[in-house]
Amino acid sequence: MQRVVTGLPDRPSAGLAPIFTPEVRYWAAEIQFWAAESGLDANLVATVMQIESCGNPLARSPAGAMGLFQVMHYHFYETDNPYDPDTNAVRGMAYLKRSLDAAGGDFRLALAGYNGGIGVISRAESAWAEETQRYVYWGSGIYQDAVTTNASSGASESLRLQEWLATGGASLCKQAKQRLGMGDE
Repeated sequence: MQRVVTGLPDRPSAGLAPIFTPEVRYWAAEIQFWAAESGLDANLVATVMQIESCGNPLARSPAGAMGLFQVMHYHFYETDNPYDPDTNAVRGMAYLKRSLDAAGGDFRLALAGYNGGIGVISRAESAWAEETQRYVYWGSGIYQDAVTTNASSGASESLRLQEWLATGGASLCKQAKQRLGMGDE
């Protein structure tokens, strides 16, 4: 598959931690661009993409979330193509930014808000849906590993990401790999 992102200038991909799967790293330059445009950390953006779609621009959830960042239909304008990576990123990053702002900069709470709706941020974690609790577990661990890896010359993998892959994430990444035409890289 050819890269579906068009109209973006060439951008360097330095700064993204090496822990992410190849399917997410495929989007490294775009992730950095989207993160910079929205004022977010590229590793947080990559973490959300990792868990939401593993880089599959045509992913769709049973709940109706769409695209790279699994954005719900009501976040799009009528004229938007929710599967266009740039459009999906703009809508997804706007919601992630809103969530981070509502969480006072706490990335764990922002992840909860991204998954369960911004209203969950003010609730006790024990009141969050199990799906949201799992999302925060996976996302916070992966993000912390990314930040730690980027801050040092330490390990280039995430134990939390490996755990996520082993508990079902690998099937999501397999779909992304096929969609991106990556073969058995």
